[in-house]
Amino acid sequence: MRQSSSPSGEAAVKAKTIWRPYCQMKSSPPPTEVVATEGCELVTRDGRRLLDGLASWWSACHGYNHPHIVAAIQQQAERMPHVMFGGITHEGAERLAERLTRRLPGDLDHLFYADSGSVAVEVAMKMAIGHWHRRGLSQKSRFLTFHHAYHGDTTGAMSLCDPVRGMHASYGDALQSQWHTPLPTDSETTEQFEAVLRQHHSRLAGVFLEPLVQGAGGMRFHSPENVQRIRQACDRFDVLLIADEIATGFGRTGSMWAIDQVPAVVPDIVCLGKALTGGAMTMAVTVARRQIFESFWSDETGDAFMHGPTFMANPLACAAANASLDLFDREPRLQQAAGIEQGLRHWLEACRELPGVTDVRCRGAIGVIEVDELKQVDWLRNAFVEAGVWLRPFGDCIYATPPLTLSESQIDRLGLAMRDVTTEWSARTRPSRRSFASQTGLTPVDQSTN
Repeated sequence: MRQSSSPSGEAAVKAKTIWRPYCQMKSSPPPTEVVATEGCELVTRDGRRLLDGLASWWSACHGYNHPHIVAAIQQQAERMPHVMFGGITHEGAERLAERLTRRLPGDLDHLFYADSGSVAVEVAMKMAIGHWHRRGLSQKSRFLTFHHAYHGDTTGAMSLCDPVRGMHASYGDALQSQWHTPLPTDSETTEQFEAVLRQHHSRLAGVFLEPLVQGAGGMRFHSPENVQRIRQACDRFDVLLIADEIATGFGRTGSMWAIDQVPAVVPDIVCLGKALTGGAMTMAVTVARRQIFESFWSDETGDAFMHGPTFMANPLACAAANASLDLFDREPRLQQAAGIEQGLRHWLEACRELPGVTDVRCRGAIGVIEVDELKQVDWLRNAFVEAGVWLRPFGDCIYATPPLTLSESQIDRLGLAMRDVTTEWSARTRPSRRSFASQTGLTPVDQSTN
């Protein structure tokens, strides 16, 4: 039996009772303890206030503790915190479904509740496969996704992620085999994509796409024209288009949905989550067009869609989501996203010529500094904390997806920290290169004054 090499012994093991996400438990530094949230800030145990540049994994679109959302949850908790959704309905779920489908394009009229983004993706997979099965095409049971794709951490969703570059690559042999191609952004990659459709369309249930922004696969942007190209190819080869808007929805790319920026394109299925409840509760939905829903419309009980998470349409989550939509109706969230894009672009452009930086890009409330190799990640994350902001660089990206409610001064605070910390990181990892000041004429600002 292999012996533990931990120098801290039993005390270290007890300190790591919680198995934490996306980290090596043996070597990871202690997590930052947060005791409160306020506005767009996290309050730590030692009294620091960190500007949250990630909106809690892109979900807290209105910031934290918004009084309208808090009041809606409190009122709902007094009446009915939960009730099963099998054979039962409630006003919050009915109202939310009507409001969401009214905002979505075309005939995306049929909404199924889930309890997380990954489950919403699994539901979309089952809908697509079931649609073809009920039309006598049961061989259409696999999917095509794109290089750098990320669609979730559950088993089915993992099979849709990039099998080579993604975080789930080591599980390849245990997952259902899917097809993966580069995004069709030019003539060569378009031909590769269409060649797979041409050869395998009889077995393909659908194409999964993160429209405009591939999120956890590296915050990679692509164009509305690219989405149109994919939609047209899916139509030609009779394959469903499934839009994963879990990360891109609710104003993140500058419009309510990323697909709003793509004229005349209506996906067959859409997955929404993350910011659905304003980051206050866990909830997701899968929304299907009429033809998908009608495939399950039958006199035969066995043709029903057999899926039902225990906490689907949870009344507390529905109350939070309805309150969040109220805020999108009343407050200028999309204009605020545009302001974040402009502000971050101003600060991040200064990093474009730094050694190790390969690209700088912004879209809506997303700012990205891409690097050739993300060295000294723990130092980098701690440096951001010391600078007063909460960011967690990963892969090849130093990125921000902040709450849409950042003030102008907070946008500057976030952008300045990204510029200065990235500059110091570049100097530390490429010490023989010229300093930031000698390259740009700019002097990093003491963060203690901001």
